[in-house]
Amino acid sequence: MGSRAMKGRKGTKVKNKKVIVLSVLGVFVAFLAAGVFGVVTLCNSWLEDLPDYQNADAYNTAQPTMVYASDGTTLLAEFQLENRDPVALDQISEYVLKGTVATEDERFYTHSGVDYLGVARALVNNLMGGELEGASTITQQFVRNTILSDEMRDISFKRKIREMYISQKLEEQYSKDEILLMYLNTINYGSGAYGIEAAAERYFSKDAKDLTLNEAATLVGIPQSPTYNNPIDYPDNCLKRRNTVLDRMVSNGVITAEEADAVKAEPIELNPSEPSMTGILAYPYFTSYVRNQLTNPEGKYAYSTSELFKGGLKVITTLDIEAQTAAEEAAAEKEEEAGDPFEVAMAVVNPENGYIDALVGGRDYESSQVNMATGEGGAGRQAGSSFKLFTLLAAINEGIDPETLIDAGYKVDLEGGEPVYNNDKADYGTRTIKSAFGVSSNTAFIRLLLSVGVDKVIEMAHAMGITSDLPAVAGLTLGIGSVTPLEMADAYATVANGGVHYDPECIISIEDKNGNVIVDNTDPTGERVFSREVARAALDCMEVVIDNGTGKAARPDNGQEAGGKTGTTDDKKDSWFCGVTPQYAVAIWLGDRSDYSEAQATTTTAASVFGDFIDKMISPTQTVKFFEADKPEYKKDYRDEDNHIGGYYSSKKKKDDTEVTTKQDDEETPEGDGDENGGNEGGEGNEGGGNAEPTPTPTPEPTPEPEPTPEPTPEPTPDPAPDDGGGEGA
Repeated sequence: MGSRAMKGRKGTKVKNKKVIVLSVLGVFVAFLAAGVFGVVTLCNSWLEDLPDYQNADAYNTAQPTMVYASDGTTLLAEFQLENRDPVALDQISEYVLKGTVATEDERFYTHSGVDYLGVARALVNNLMGGELEGASTITQQFVRNTILSDEMRDISFKRKIREMYISQKLEEQYSKDEILLMYLNTINYGSGAYGIEAAAERYFSKDAKDLTLNEAATLVGIPQSPTYNNPIDYPDNCLKRRNTVLDRMVSNGVITAEEADAVKAEPIELNPSEPSMTGILAYPYFTSYVRNQLTNPEGKYAYSTSELFKGGLKVITTLDIEAQTAAEEAAAEKEEEAGDPFEVAMAVVNPENGYIDALVGGRDYESSQVNMATGEGGAGRQAGSSFKLFTLLAAINEGIDPETLIDAGYKVDLEGGEPVYNNDKADYGTRTIKSAFGVSSNTAFIRLLLSVGVDKVIEMAHAMGITSDLPAVAGLTLGIGSVTPLEMADAYATVANGGVHYDPECIISIEDKNGNVIVDNTDPTGERVFSREVARAALDCMEVVIDNGTGKAARPDNGQEAGGKTGTTDDKKDSWFCGVTPQYAVAIWLGDRSDYSEAQATTTTAASVFGDFIDKMISPTQTVKFFEADKPEYKKDYRDEDNHIGGYYSSKKKKDDTEVTTKQDDEETPEGDGDENGGNEGGEGNEGGGNAEPTPTPTPEPTPEPEPTPEPTPEPTPDPAPDDGGGEGA
């Protein structure tokens, strides 16, 4: 009995052991299953946000964007991410095709995108302390360099799993030769060359189909390390790598040992070409502006880098080769005349549609990468008295007749600020607004701005195309705000075309790689800012500047009607001229961007550049007259006694103001008396005293007024004071 009980207990123990073992195995299997499930789940999560790989062959046909001048034939730029020129398989040397497979992926034609045997071999070799070895197939390298290029530097299992998955999917979709071609058209060969054709051109100045065994082996060896296998920078490394490629070609039966030995005895003879690193081939100031407009994320085009640099677009720009050439010649002539460090920036806009015909951004784009015409890479410049046009237009638009009398005395006092003077403290007395514009009287235009309101002037400037921030102070009319020549040319164009503003445009049309027009700017829409009558009245004043005022140097010799406004800043660092004809609106800056030299240290002025440009562009038989229009409806007998407008005023000289100069009228100063930019015309470029009208300015006695206005005390003004005048009567 006892023995039976003992046997029963032994049987129970055996059963319990089995249960325990099974339980442990069950738990292990459960953990293993859970682990496998977790790994699978994790890997699946890594594959959820894969980039599009369905159209991988698009990388094989990636094309640069071609940019042309307005003639549609003059090539300005090729914009591309890399120096790349895709070719077909039969346009590549057999040495390259077979050498690449032998060197990079000898089982390429047998695996399915991932070489698991190669992975195992590399793993064992690396664990055993051998030379570090990779196992990426040609397909994987293509995926890493294109589809997953944003993850290239991510050394993780996640990236590797994604790479392997996409590689296998591509092998299901494309043939081996198609994948090899995509690889050869996209791989980095160093020195900015991507793809075998670009590499052949970069290092040997020949097509990929014409490469010799020596040259092919050299190029095949570069992708392992595009920097350190570069034959230009590291010739010894490249030679060693070339010989390794030859050995692998021998071991894979591509060439014989004798062929390899013969090539190893040869040096690598390069014949390199120099590609444009920016893609800009001509007229860099204009072309760089086009590129920036196309890629500006806040602009109206907002192309991504991929769209612009891979999309094969055809861009026809507004650049007029004749105008660009004339602008560059006129600018270069004045720069030579003025001497170093002076330079010219210039923008030319077509008033009819806002097309940018030409841009000159300074002396040398390559060394500075600053475009003074547009402010890219730098900033704008104070415009001086060329900004007075906006005050004039705001006044005319408010119904103030330019024939209205205004106090243009030597000084105007501002409440809470320093007084403002005319250049050289010249006293122009009481004269019409038009005449004050012609002689560029600072005091008259401070008074006019205060009468109209600084907000109205800012509103007018912005409506006409000034996009820069403007200070709401009285000195705004003297040009203390910083602007660019392109802004000013665009704004002045609004006057030339009769009051309609067009945004400045550098692109006429864009076609996609299939020739479909996707952007059409051939018929731009403008916005009316003021009437033709207001524009015509302003033009009358602008013509006075060139005919009898401070801008005589801008007068074309060909008889073309023109109008404009000169400008010189208070510190004489900047000389401006902004002018128009019916055909062109031009803004010119001349100065030293370093602010070291005074622009008026040279007798060359921005105004003379305008005249030279117009003479180059328009022959005497091609001249055109400005449009005609009736006078605007003006306010009858406009008067603003607080600001000395609408009557006669005298500028009483105080005892401490001993340097006042009295400027007289044209009838009292014979034509040609004095230098065009100096003497009675206001000093070299300062424009302080040009004589704007043949009608003499009355003396302070109120001859035509029935009752002379008594001299007021200095008027208080609510506007902040300008920065010590801001302008130089320019």
